[in-house]
Amino acid sequence: MDAGGSDAAISVRNVCKNFGDFRALNDVSLDVQAGERVVVCGPSGSGKSTLIRCVNRLEKHESGTIRVDGLELDNSRRSLDAIRAKVGMVFQQFNLFPHLTVLENLTLGPLRARGKPPEEARDLAMRYLTRVRIPEQAEKYPRQLSGGQQQRVAIARSLCMEPQIMLFDEPTSALDPEMISEVLEVMTELARSGMTMVCVTHEMGFAKGVADTMVFMDHGEIVETAPPETFFAAPETERCRDFLQKILHH
Repeated sequence: MDAGGSDAAISVRNVCKNFGDFRALNDVSLDVQAGERVVVCGPSGSGKSTLIRCVNRLEKHESGTIRVDGLELDNSRRSLDAIRAKVGMVFQQFNLFPHLTVLENLTLGPLRARGKPPEEARDLAMRYLTRVRIPEQAEKYPRQLSGGQQQRVAIARSLCMEPQIMLFDEPTSALDPEMISEVLEVMTELARSGMTMVCVTHEMGFAKGVADTMVFMDHGEIVETAPPETFFAAPETERCRDFLQKILHH
């Protein structure tokens, strides 16, 4: 974490975000370096998802600045398009098109947004389906897949846009327990490949295994930032200790 933020892949500075009278983010600053894997955790309503949704401009921040790869996110279509080209996002819900096959879901973005020729888009899709270990599901429809398989398709779909940064918003929270590990395995492999990642999750085993930096949020603020070994062994704040105690002994 570099306080300067100028070379950071993501630089968030003094960002505030309100929903009506509710302050979801209160003066949040965070840097994520290229290749860094950051896990954001905290109780429900702490601002975790809002933070990463602001980075991808799914939510508009009221004040402060967000830069992705040096480019400031403003209200212009140009900055939005440029940032979305660099940043992939995976949600709790898979958001796959039910009337399209897995392969069609994956090739849609490269064909429409990137203007890739059909053959190239197909090769790209098969490469990423292989990477998430389900190439044999290419011709099936989402409803024919398990939740874990659908989430892996959603990850592959993001990767088909060849982003530099991946954001994950509680990607396993809608899954049955036995499907969680298959999605976390794919994410772990992605993390080890050097992808810049920001992941909002309660999966602390995954966090210990892959995170370079842990970020704990509460009431719209970043309360604590530390490498995982320090974060889990000796959290500095009472709020963080309480949270970890609940989540680790749950």
